[in-house]
This record gives sequence, C-alpha cells and structure tokens, in this order.
Amino acid sequence: MMYWIIFALFTTAETFTDIFLCWFPFYYELKIAFVAWLLSPYTKGSSLLYRKFVHPTLSSKEKEIDDCLVQAKDRSYDALVHFGKRGLNVAATAAVMAASKGQGALSERLRSFSMQDLTTIRGDGAPAPPGPPPPGSGRSSGKHAQPKMSRSASESAGSSGTA
Repeated sequence: MMYWIIFALFTTAETFTDIFLCWFPFYYELKIAFVAWLLSPYTKGSSLLYRKFVHPTLSSKEKEIDDCLVQAKDRSYDALVHFGKRGLNVAATAAVMAASKGQGALSERLRSFSMQDLTTIRGDGAPAPPGPPPPGSGRSSGKHAQPKMSRSASESAGSSGTA
C-alpha cells in the first residue's frame, strides 16, 4: 500500500514536472530508474519515502482530514437528498404532463366503452341515457341496427312498392 500511495503522488507530480523538465538530458531514463527504485524489494524506496515524508504529514493532519471527511459525508448526504427530491419532482411533473396530454384520448376511449355498454342495455328495452349518442354507436351503425340493403335490393323494393 505504501508503494501505491507514493506512486500516486509521483504520477501527480510527474504531470506538472514533465512540462518543465522534459528537455533535461536523461529525464525519462531517470524517471524509469526512480520507479524501479520505488518498486524494488531490496531498496524499499517506497517504504522509505512513505515513512520519512508521507506518514508524518498524515499523522499531523489526521484531525483535519477526519473533519473534512465528516463534512464531505454530510454534504454528500444533503446533496443526495436534494437531487433525489429534484429528480422525483421532475418525474412527477413528467407523469402529470403525460397524463394530462393523454387524458383526452383515454377519457374518450373509456367513454366509448361505457356508452357502448349502455347501447346494448338500451337495446334490451331500457330507457336511453340523456344527451347525444356516443360516436360510433348510432342506430344505423350499432350491432342491433337494421341491416343495410344493397343498392339493387333497395331499387327493387322501391319499384315493387309503387306498383
């Protein structure tokens, strides 16, 4: 673990030092040698750097680090609650908008089913409900309506009735 902490610090520092020191002779070879020194179990370079520099710094700042972690935890919880509420509000608004836009089609569909049920009941002798008949359930287009005659049948019926 000491190696990875030191290597992370080295990688971070390397990002900035590469800009200014890349012209230095043997710069890249020295970086490779430094990483080999950090990694080698014989030299224990990462352990030496960790115990000499990183651990004393972390130990002296332990209280501040713990306070920052507690604050970050509290802020992250508050942010999660805040964005969760906003997300639920957006989802609820979207659901209401979708329902209001689709409400006309849905209510018309439900009304047509209920009116269709009433027309079948009305055909059994019940009184008709007040108001205009629903679309598609007129007397000539309903299930119990008189069948339409073809043109030739109506002409023959009309000519036989006048004779």
